[in-house]
Amino acid sequence: MRVCAQEQADSLAIGGAEELAPYEEVEEEIAADEHEASPVLRSIDDRTDSLALIPGYALYGGWNTGTIFERSTMAAKITDTVNIRLTHAACDHTMPVCGELTSPFGPRRGRMHYGIDLELDQGDPVVAAFEGMVRVSRYNRTFGNVVVVRHSNGLETLYAHLSQRSVEVGDHVEAGTLLGLGGNTGRSFGDHLHFEVRYLDQPIDPQLIFDVTEGELRVKDLTLDRKFFADLERTRAAAAASGKRYHTVRKGDTLSAIARRNRTTVSRLCKLNRISTRSKLRIGQRIRVS
Repeated sequence: MRVCAQEQADSLAIGGAEELAPYEEVEEEIAADEHEASPVLRSIDDRTDSLALIPGYALYGGWNTGTIFERSTMAAKITDTVNIRLTHAACDHTMPVCGELTSPFGPRRGRMHYGIDLELDQGDPVVAAFEGMVRVSRYNRTFGNVVVVRHSNGLETLYAHLSQRSVEVGDHVEAGTLLGLGGNTGRSFGDHLHFEVRYLDQPIDPQLIFDVTEGELRVKDLTLDRKFFADLERTRAAAAASGKRYHTVRKGDTLSAIARRNRTTVSRLCKLNRISTRSKLRIGQRIRVS
């Protein structure tokens, strides 16, 4: 682990790359009458030790490398006020890129934008905001090439639309470690970095943590409680409500014609209105189109 000049090593540091893979399974059977610690038992002890090296393993109840976020199941875990220490030294945090903010956190076109978009050029380096361990590194239809890093304080940061990934699941990274190169992959329009911060899968506005213009932390400690996320949920619901659009059925209307006029699909209309393709439309009926 990198240590700043004249700073003590962080007691929450994660083990280096030589450690046992944190999600490696122990498959050997153990004899019931063994009295001494066999190599198998020692390997289980080693595995237990390795799990302790995973940041936030107990908090999250595991180490899921397949799902990017599980927002619905994790929310119930936030029951008390949580104080999260963001920094211990000047060198343990950095902005992922130095680009200007092009899209903030919050409602956007009737949906919630759960991160911020930062300007960059194709191939610009994207680095880790804090020390941590890579939990996700793969291609996703929405995020494109995406990396998620979990940090020792329980936060997770996400870096999306990369043109290239430079880390693998289980890699230990320092603040400033290269995660990949900027790009325009996935559901994206133009080169940029989509950057998210989450706690127990709940989104947090990165601008509460970083001053994007200056590239510095705003606070040393972040306080979260249930009200914080309840307010966010109300904002999300309001955004969804403001984005709803309806079409009033007129003579001669069909689902396919309504879909074409509103640049959507018949299957989407059926899902939004809980109807089937065989449903009969009535003149004056309101059909939700978005």
